Amino acid sequence: MSAFEFRTFVIIPMLNEENSIGKVLDDLPTVEQVIVVDNGSTDQGPEIAKSRGATVIEEPQRGYGKACLTGIDYAANQIQDPANAVIAFLDADYSDHPEEVTNLLEQIQQGHDFVIGSRSIGEREAGAMPIQAVLGNRLACSLMWLFWGKKFTDLGPFRAIRFDALQRLGMQDENFGWTIEMQIKAVQHDLKLCEIPVSYRCRIGTSKISGTISGTLRAGYKILYTIFRYRLFGNRLR
Repeated sequence: MSAFEFRTFVIIPMLNEENSIGKVLDDLPTVEQVIVVDNGSTDQGPEIAKSRGATVIEEPQRGYGKACLTGIDYAANQIQDPANAVIAFLDADYSDHPEEVTNLLEQIQQGHDFVIGSRSIGEREAGAMPIQAVLGNRLACSLMWLFWGKKFTDLGPFRAIRFDALQRLGMQDENFGWTIEMQIKAVQHDLKLCEIPVSYRCRIGTSKISGTISGTLRAGYKILYTIFRYRLFGNRLR
């Protein structure tokens, strides 16, 4: 039985993470439902996730944001009372510490709408975040502070949000702009939000974003594009 007053759904996008998804699911505390969104895996990851009791749904269109949107749509069909449900997002590569989701949920319990697990202010294993990821985070967070007056320290994907608040955001991005779109819109919609420190370790396997030059460039471009798009047209993009 959960110690929290709300139902918690954990969404985990996954693409070829057979070596890590079992560890992620083994370390997660008990929640209402774990939804693993298979984004086109060709390995045994989906079977491993199912063997751990997760609900596995398929989203063949590649894209981190697309996988998250598909997971949200699935969860929405299970939620009768949006004000009494929370969605947590977690990566499948075992870089985050899944057991720390409880720390995020405690902040929701205390009245926050949206909680970001910050790797920048948490305990981070050496080499867990490549230098390009560290610098990119700093630039994006500095621009958000400049444009919207809200200080963030990270765009970390480990986060939790009340489902009714998430519905108000009207999330749209289907790839690399997902996390920053959520943070910008959270500020625009005056959500009560906070960051808390989370632990971060070297992921299992190679990152599909920061682990390649092309992935780094595409992600960096999309993040900056999203920032300036919402800065210029924010009132029309809420």
